[in-house]
Amino acid sequence: MSNNATLDMPEVKARTFSGINPATGEPLETVFTESTVAEVDTAVRNAEEAFKIYRLKSNEEKAAFLERIGEEIMAMGDELLNVCSLETGLPLARLQGERGRTVNQLKLFAELVRDGSWVNARIDKAQPDRQPLPKPDLRQMQIPLGPVGVFGASNFPLAFSVAGGDTASALAAGCTVVVKAHRAHPGTSDMVGKAMIQAAKATGMPDGVVSYVHGGVGMELVKHPLIKAIGFTGSYHGGMALFAAAAARPEPIPVYAEMGSTNPVFILPGALKERGTAIAQGLAGSVTMGVGQFCTNPGMVIAVDAPEVEGFFKQTGSHLEANVAGTMLTPGIKQAYDSGLERLISTAGVKVLAQGAASESVCGGLAHLLHTTASNVLANPELTEEVFGPTSLAVTAESKAQILELAESLHGHLTATIHATAEDLEEYAELVQILERKVGRILFNGYPTGVEVSHAMVHGGPFPATSDSRSTSVGTLAIYRFARPVCYQDFPAKALPAALQNDNPLNIWRMVDGQFTKESI
Repeated sequence: MSNNATLDMPEVKARTFSGINPATGEPLETVFTESTVAEVDTAVRNAEEAFKIYRLKSNEEKAAFLERIGEEIMAMGDELLNVCSLETGLPLARLQGERGRTVNQLKLFAELVRDGSWVNARIDKAQPDRQPLPKPDLRQMQIPLGPVGVFGASNFPLAFSVAGGDTASALAAGCTVVVKAHRAHPGTSDMVGKAMIQAAKATGMPDGVVSYVHGGVGMELVKHPLIKAIGFTGSYHGGMALFAAAAARPEPIPVYAEMGSTNPVFILPGALKERGTAIAQGLAGSVTMGVGQFCTNPGMVIAVDAPEVEGFFKQTGSHLEANVAGTMLTPGIKQAYDSGLERLISTAGVKVLAQGAASESVCGGLAHLLHTTASNVLANPELTEEVFGPTSLAVTAESKAQILELAESLHGHLTATIHATAEDLEEYAELVQILERKVGRILFNGYPTGVEVSHAMVHGGPFPATSDSRSTSVGTLAIYRFARPVCYQDFPAKALPAALQNDNPLNIWRMVDGQFTKESI
């Protein structure tokens, strides 16, 4: 909705719901009303009307709007963090960091918009005397798609939700946004949504430039004929349902869905001998970070069988056993985690190496380290599927050749990590070449949890990690999901967009006759 947190349509019986405290399983006091189909239609139509105005705002105006959203979020202070913690079970320290990330990515996109060069202006000057035919004047740039639908994610209630990366990148591109708030944190969504609307008013943006809806109306948002793209972070089944609905429209639209990943970690022999103890400790910390509820959680660890391997996995397990089960985000996520864990454990050839300590939380996620062989994984590829929570499958391979075979068998993931020495990398050079085709980000001697918001980051990967491997949901490259190129041929100078005018009034980088320059032409 544009300006209200609760909905009251007299011709429809209202459906209400509350957030749930995952630590106790009890519903929270604040009651929310699900949006109706009519209200989704109104929000999208308002977004379409707003788009006609917003897309023409100056770079400075759009940048100031993005920055003001961050300021409004910060102005809510601890109240926002307290509500979010109650709804998600996430500790305040974690949420403070996530709030900072949310505000900083808004600032980063503001900087990108203010600079203006992201539109990739290209100019091929006319050659009227060219033979046998004259060459026309051709000028190209990126323009925004239109109203965008964004689905908030459960595991990052600030950074991947109402004012998260999808919303920030879409607004930066010049699109308007309708957010489908996540049911797991409605109070948080409501507060952030109001902050965005207040920022829009304060900076003179048109009504409807950002709005949000509650409840089971996601498909209505995807199917609305005025929506031009979808951003989604969540489960494989959820992402594919949205993808199918978008493809079945009379006008199919892109769905940028991040749908999960096991994020394999390869421990090569030299690194294991050199610093296995340190790797074991870091790995255990990465597996249990955020109760394993990171899309980059290391769900599989692979090493060549050697005398050091058994001790390495034992050390990793010891660290996990010291971990007390933290509260998972929702009862549904906890149930899915337990089911996924049981699926792994019940597979022949898989055994439990270590298990964390229980807690009193009704949604406590017990950390696990399991073990199997590479041969078993190759015979049962379902073992490589994501289990969303604090667990990892330790895999021992018979040889380098089997390591490469296993890597080759993987489907798409967000990340892959290689722990190696310089000598390991030289010997396993083919492994890097294989992983380049399997993932969006390859880490060297690190841990995949933790995604830097920057210009060079890629948070995406081949299917089924995402629905489109050519993009990213983190970092400034994300802006291109919500833009498309337009070419202007032989246009009169006064009719050209500022980015393509001869005197370059925006002072942006442009490609002119194949050379990048800021000079006038």
